[in-house]
Amino acid sequence: MIRLLLLCAVLLFARTGLCHQATSGALALEETAAGRFLIRWTAPARGVDPEFPEHCALLEGAIDCGSEGLTSIDFAGLEGSAHRIVVRVQWAGGKELTQVASAEHARLELRGGTDVAETIREFSKLGVEHILGGIDHLLFVLALVLLVRDGRRLVATVTAFTLAHSVTLAGAVLGWVRVPSAPVEAVIALSILLVAVECAKPGDSWSRRAPWAVAFGFGLLHGFGFAGALAEVGLPPQQVPLALGAFNAGVELGQLLVVAPAWFALRSATRWARAATVERALVYAIGSAASCWAIERVWAVFA
Repeated sequence: MIRLLLLCAVLLFARTGLCHQATSGALALEETAAGRFLIRWTAPARGVDPEFPEHCALLEGAIDCGSEGLTSIDFAGLEGSAHRIVVRVQWAGGKELTQVASAEHARLELRGGTDVAETIREFSKLGVEHILGGIDHLLFVLALVLLVRDGRRLVATVTAFTLAHSVTLAGAVLGWVRVPSAPVEAVIALSILLVAVECAKPGDSWSRRAPWAVAFGFGLLHGFGFAGALAEVGLPPQQVPLALGAFNAGVELGQLLVVAPAWFALRSATRWARAATVERALVYAIGSAASCWAIERVWAVFA
């Protein structure tokens, strides 16, 4: 079983460990006159283009939607892809709106006004999608659950991880700290490997006695990883703290969706005769995947 899981980890996980680095695009629309908007468009990939309502006339670097106004935007070629597009609309009166288009929401209905609830919803959704789509971050959190069995110590450990990556996420997004992404990704992989090794060791260890310190230290690095994904999407200029907070809350919700079921599953499986064997297989699978990522990412740093 252990050998089979190791093989699956190498073949299935190694190439998906970077999947949290989603390709993003941006569309900025600024109203310069009634119904007329300047366009700044950054495509996430070839074949993905915005489509405006039929009553809107395309001009040189702008569109004119007349008295009917800009009511919606469709994105051709977005269906079935993993791309995201951040759409920001600024009306002449100073009102703004930020929405995110994806494969599930390729059509955006625009409302003329700053929508706080919409910003919270969109960026918290991005946070959840990011943590659930980034298997390396997920495996680190799962490794912490395997390392820390006591419920209270696990809460303290996850809280330390949360505080750490919240600090570096904010610092990196706001431009206070700049760290190259390649070394960060390499150390993130090594952090997963280290925790997996600690899980595999019999008996007591410093990591088991102070897991919160391990989680806090590596959480600082994981925060830079989160910031890289958020930097691709960008933040609405008028709602930076709100969008940043919503994204971070989404990341925490995604973590909770993993930590809580995993912890309850481990507690429920303690009476199962083969629980220790399956748990050890899971630890080795996590360590094998992390080893592949570490080799790949360290090589990328020097290459």
